Amino acid sequence: MQIELTPEQKNAQAIFRAFVDEEIIPFANEWDRQQSTPKKIIEKLAQKGYLGALIPKEYGGGAIDIITYGLLNEEIGRGCSSLRSLLTVHNMVTHALLKWGSKSQKQYWIPKLATGEVIAAFGLSEPTVGSDAKSVETTAKLAGDSYILNGQKKWMTYGQIADIFLIFGLCEGKPSAFLVEKNSPGLSIKPIVGMLGVKASMLAELDLMDCRIPQENIVGKLGFGFSYVASAALDYGRYSVAWGCVGIAQACLEACIQYTSQRQQFGVYLKEHQLIRQMITNMIVNVKAARLLCYQAGYLKKFGHPNSLAETSIAKYFASTIATKVASDAVQIHGANGCSSEYSVERYLRDAKIMEIIEGSTQIQQMTIAEYGYQEYMFPGDRLAISQQLVTRI
Repeated sequence: MQIELTPEQKNAQAIFRAFVDEEIIPFANEWDRQQSTPKKIIEKLAQKGYLGALIPKEYGGGAIDIITYGLLNEEIGRGCSSLRSLLTVHNMVTHALLKWGSKSQKQYWIPKLATGEVIAAFGLSEPTVGSDAKSVETTAKLAGDSYILNGQKKWMTYGQIADIFLIFGLCEGKPSAFLVEKNSPGLSIKPIVGMLGVKASMLAELDLMDCRIPQENIVGKLGFGFSYVASAALDYGRYSVAWGCVGIAQACLEACIQYTSQRQQFGVYLKEHQLIRQMITNMIVNVKAARLLCYQAGYLKKFGHPNSLAETSIAKYFASTIATKVASDAVQIHGANGCSSEYSVERYLRDAKIMEIIEGSTQIQQMTIAEYGYQEYMFPGDRLAISQQLVTRI
């Protein structure tokens, strides 16, 4: 495995970092306070090609490699986890369509998604259904040349501004996926505010009351909803979140390096105190370890390795838990300042905690990883049970 980045990847990383330093970091705390992402920054993401970074060039995308995409998520996550979440859900829908969409769906939607003309959101969670994805209560019924959808979806990242939603429900008792446009009759959108973290991610709750969509808006076939469409989307979602967690932890580390080099206590800079150095050491080691796990997951994705799904869960699990630990230590190092909105570390801690919940909670990842361990070491080569766990638990 090649751990060293290529010259092209290093150059892309430098470009991403400069963009984040100039266009995101100075404003992220204000976006958090306003609980909203300005349209202007989303337009800049689109202009840079970041919303379509993974999309093949034939559809107008950037066609970057999976490691470079990870670096993009790390850097934007270093600046603003809310904005990085837009990359996650937008590309989850895009990837699902690229893999399972019809020819006409790809030709119509993918170029619009690549340019940011259309923003996409992912609709699986419901008011009473979270990790147990197979128990969704939303239903779809074929009526003539349309599907009629009924149900509720909740916690939809950027659902307030999305133009199209990938909605999962049961049709004839079979889990299925559908494209629902925001102007579809019977669809209403309610903003969700007051969250602990990622406050600028413009969450929404969707009510589908006899919501009518064209028959051709089904993605894949009846019964493909979880095992195929959701699986493809969630795998890339976890990968994006894992890298975003590395970004949060890196931001905390950089903030602490700066703060401890400027703040004095007992006549010396904080960085001269041994306990502070111990905390900084732990941060450095954990950030590097999380990044290496993300590299591993990306490397396996690049070659389509059967362990890719499980290794992505491992990366997401470790990166999200260390992001919370590093962010907690960062607040501790900053003392009372760390509890003030004047310092970004308090936002990093709130955002990091959200990362332990979205795209599969810490406990769900532990269940999945343990299953992987039993299959790997007791029945080498048998990946079916692992795949089923990843699909039905989010």
